[in-house]
Amino acid sequence: MVTVTVDTAWAIFAKSTLQRAVRLAVRTGVTLTATQMAQGACLTDTVKKTVQANALGLLNGQSGYNLIKVNYFQPPAPNSNGPAVDVSGSPSGDAPGNIMQVSVQNFVLVPILPRFFDWKTAADKKSTIFANVNSADLIEPSRNPPCIGTAP
Repeated sequence: MVTVTVDTAWAIFAKSTLQRAVRLAVRTGVTLTATQMAQGACLTDTVKKTVQANALGLLNGQSGYNLIKVNYFQPPAPNSNGPAVDVSGSPSGDAPGNIMQVSVQNFVLVPILPRFFDWKTAADKKSTIFANVNSADLIEPSRNPPCIGTAP
């Protein structure tokens, strides 16, 4: 019972940490201007680094960075039932009024303690792949919008 409790608490902590990290990155990304960013930095890379910095070490290194996706969507016209259009590959994908979605996809969580089901089989140390963690918001108007960079 202790093992199950510890691993369940670990999973809840990891997922809520990643959810908070993407939420903070979206809020930062939709309000940034080019003058607020580091010299030569683009929006997508800045947002990904914000997720990584707020993930409490869960997304360290290049492998963690590669799990972070930033997509840009153009919402449908008012009074329309059409779908949002993915404009991530467009240089103007970060235009005001578009939607920025930040997600962590296929994060693998390794259990803290191995799971024992009975005394006859070896301990189960298999990792668990989380469902996607994501957050989205509308990009705010800016007099000086930053470059979009390479998305997702």
